[in-house]
Amino acid sequence: MSIFGAMFSGVSGLNATSQALGMIADNISNVNTVGYKGTSAQFSTLVTQSATRTTFSPGGVISLPTAAVDKQGLLQGTASKTDIAVAGNGLFVVNEAAASGTIGNEFFFTRAGSFSADENGDYVNAAGYYLQGWPLTSAGALPANTTVLTGVQTVNASSFSGTAQATTGITLGINLPSTALVAATHSATVQVFDSLGNPHDLQVDFVKAAANSWTVNIQDPVLAGTATVSGTVTAPVARSITFNGDGTPNVITLPNIDITAWTTGASNSAITIGGGTANQTDGITQFAGQFSVSKLDQNGLPFGQFTGISIDEGGIVTAIFDNGRQLNIFQLPIAIFPNANGLEPVNGNAYRLSNFSGNLLLQQANSGGAGAVASSALEASTVDLAEEFTKMITTQRAYSASAKIITTADEMLEELIRIRR
Repeated sequence: MSIFGAMFSGVSGLNATSQALGMIADNISNVNTVGYKGTSAQFSTLVTQSATRTTFSPGGVISLPTAAVDKQGLLQGTASKTDIAVAGNGLFVVNEAAASGTIGNEFFFTRAGSFSADENGDYVNAAGYYLQGWPLTSAGALPANTTVLTGVQTVNASSFSGTAQATTGITLGINLPSTALVAATHSATVQVFDSLGNPHDLQVDFVKAAANSWTVNIQDPVLAGTATVSGTVTAPVARSITFNGDGTPNVITLPNIDITAWTTGASNSAITIGGGTANQTDGITQFAGQFSVSKLDQNGLPFGQFTGISIDEGGIVTAIFDNGRQLNIFQLPIAIFPNANGLEPVNGNAYRLSNFSGNLLLQQANSGGAGAVASSALEASTVDLAEEFTKMITTQRAYSASAKIITTADEMLEELIRIRR
């Protein structure tokens, strides 16, 4: 009977609008949740097959929740370098535990990028999920197997030990006065570091041997700020420079400097000296005027303490030290899916794979269809309060109308029963 069908159709309307109101309530309550994707109700008809073309059997309606996971939220700048957001397609990969890959630890995906280091140096967000990345090699390159992810960890990472860097190269930019007398000596002192990060002063003497010809002598190093000899220069002594008539060097013979017997206990050092290019003015020159130093560079570093990280748009996590050293230690992959809206939601504003999402593809950020990583930024909720309140009004009206269907059908049934009287 159509009256009973109408009543059941009204009940389905009550249920569908109740579900829709629940989605609206969830959206409003998460208006300030970082990376939250609003859920909307998609209504679909239920059709009951009619016996004949002249009859109608009402079916009703159902509501299907749909989360717009692929919808971009507004990016808002923050003061934390470990706040990150995806600008474009994709989600960050997280895990329930810092040590991923063990039994019971599942990979999830999220746009909620408010991460901070815990007491162990692992980066975790407000929901307790640990950020995952590819650990880079010592040369800063991706590993051969990019299917293996580990928790991004910094403070206690073993790769950060021994951040001192021994000096292996010196670059000089010096002008030797062309009017200097034979045997005139000019000196430049450059600070170098041994393998333990101790600073030493290394004096380089330029002695004029003849017109357009100079010899180069390297003195034994001394501890920086003292006069105490701290090592022995043992390697070749024959060092010379000859110049062209235009002041450019013709032949530069500056072989490696070998330093042994460091008093600090450091390993022996082998240092190259770069004096520029023959027939060019990019290094050591001989022009009129005074002795001058324009460049005195070396590549060594003292020991440095870890001070923090930075993350670029490619997802490269760089460790920063107070000695100026920077190490690329992780790269954050971006997870993309054929149908991101088909992901299954889990607690903590995260998602897991489902039959509707399609297979996971891990991509480097800002390439292959994956979005870029925005550092010091968070993605705001995609909820529009004005829209949600409007939906709330229309949903309430639809609920009242469905309730009216039931009361009207009840009145019609009561009228039908009174026919017998």
